[in-house]
Amino acid sequence: MNIIIVEDELKTARSLEKLILDIRPGATIAGRYQSIESTVRALSQEVQPDLIFMDIQLADGLSFEIFKQVSVTSPVVFCTAFDEYSIQAFKQNGVDYVLKPFSREDIEEAFKKVDTLKNFFQQKLMPDLGQLLSKLGTTSGKTSFLVFRNQKYTTIHTDNIAFFNIRNDATCIMCFDKQEYVISQSLEQIAQQVSPRQFFRINRQCLLNFAAIKEVEHFFLRKLHVKLVIETKEKLLVNKEKATRFLAWMEER
Repeated sequence: MNIIIVEDELKTARSLEKLILDIRPGATIAGRYQSIESTVRALSQEVQPDLIFMDIQLADGLSFEIFKQVSVTSPVVFCTAFDEYSIQAFKQNGVDYVLKPFSREDIEEAFKKVDTLKNFFQQKLMPDLGQLLSKLGTTSGKTSFLVFRNQKYTTIHTDNIAFFNIRNDATCIMCFDKQEYVISQSLEQIAQQVSPRQFFRINRQCLLNFAAIKEVEHFFLRKLHVKLVIETKEKLLVNKEKATRFLAWMEER
């Protein structure tokens, strides 16, 4: 079993590693990371461990940001000194939630939960359950957004939205008919609401609808230039860290 540890306190990370290897001698610690940035970079290299032990409060922010920037398919055991994030943790691949200071019993219990879930999804009576849940998860999502313009409220269906973007510190909706609307929600909030099969956050400023893509071409520094079926004022670029995952997302159709 390949395991990675995401923990910004070196002493805690070493203690956790020792407990893991004591409980599972055959396990391999494939990496230890101290920040959101380093974890995203590692997971972007198409390396998906069998299990992740992840602190929630890292030096550069909450680890939930990792899930917004890179696809994480591994089960996650969250470790934290606070219990206020428990609900959000279980929305992000969380199979257990361990409060610091954790004990050997806490880590043993976490492994038991991981093993139970693994055995459940491998049952011969339900061979396609994993695929079914995956499909259900990728097709669900918010279908419309309420906007206010010219003293009127109206709803915009997500199928009519080419992309969401940030402009002048405001979140905007750009429709296929080139109508633009300002919305109160942040791009992070919208990304969590829409279907990940339909929309992809190509960079910090843009969340893109698959139907809006006309073609993609290589750009400088191993980036990708995304051209849409409608004109945009600025080039839409995907950085090299997200390029592979973006092309895989396009290929999934």
